[in-house]
Amino acid sequence: MRIDVTAVRELRFDDGAPVTAASGIAPLGDGWLVVQDDATWAAWQRPGGVGPVRLFPPVEGHDRFSEAAGTKALKPDLEVACPVEAGGEPGVLLLGSGSAARRTRSALVTLDGGRPAVRTADLAPLYAAVAARLGVPAGQLNLEGASRAGDVLRWYQRGNLAAGVPNAAVEVPLAPLVAVLLGRAGAEAVPLGRVHVLDLGEVAGVGLAVTDAVALPDGRELLSAAAEDTPNAVDDGPVVATALVLADGGRVLDVAPMPEVGGRVAKVEGLALRGTDGDAVHLLAVVDADDPDLPSPQVELTVSPG
Repeated sequence: MRIDVTAVRELRFDDGAPVTAASGIAPLGDGWLVVQDDATWAAWQRPGGVGPVRLFPPVEGHDRFSEAAGTKALKPDLEVACPVEAGGEPGVLLLGSGSAARRTRSALVTLDGGRPAVRTADLAPLYAAVAARLGVPAGQLNLEGASRAGDVLRWYQRGNLAAGVPNAAVEVPLAPLVAVLLGRAGAEAVPLGRVHVLDLGEVAGVGLAVTDAVALPDGRELLSAAAEDTPNAVDDGPVVATALVLADGGRVLDVAPMPEVGGRVAKVEGLALRGTDGDAVHLLAVVDADDPDLPSPQVELTVSPG
């Protein structure tokens, strides 16, 4: 594959505040919903600007969280933004990483009269079932990405070579999952489907691990991956390299290094499909700068055969 960066912009709210720790992106209305993993609100990027969308109430009085402030353990850690339908209307499903007890919350964002409407639910029983299905040890669950193929969500565990945890995905039917957010079923009722395990290789002794995924029209997927040197699912570490991976189920077809953005390794944590043009795939990606003071870059990518 060949990856070309065609545009880069900093994400800021209309008041100038940075959109930080961007970890997922999905279409919503006439724009894009960008989720932050260090905050209780998302950013709705529209042609006229970028506005906040509250997802959860403050946690112990906090809306933003960081290690420096001693509040990192409180954050919802939303990592997935996936387009769905709810009651026949388009929406976005947001999912936490599950890497701690506070991180099993989810949100469903739809539009009501052109304004965002948010429903939330705690999916702790489902996260426990996913961990058991994937065989992930206690404390190592870290569901960081997902792609949608038809009526199925492929939910990705971010692997950790140092901890012996592989990259893997479990298939989840979307209708029962959305029903939980609509208050029509309990999280324990969501069935789980097939499991896919992927070997993405390593860079400088650090394993590449899935950070997000997007389904392509032909059924294959593009995955973003980062080689981040960390011993567990919670602590950040130096990112030595990032890549895009072309996959088909559990088969890795190609791996290509991500170009640097602004002279830095770009840890892409959110992918969305903008469209295709022949063999070329046009993506919109968001990058987590791992700095609570820096705005997240949004990057337009074109992926084409090498």
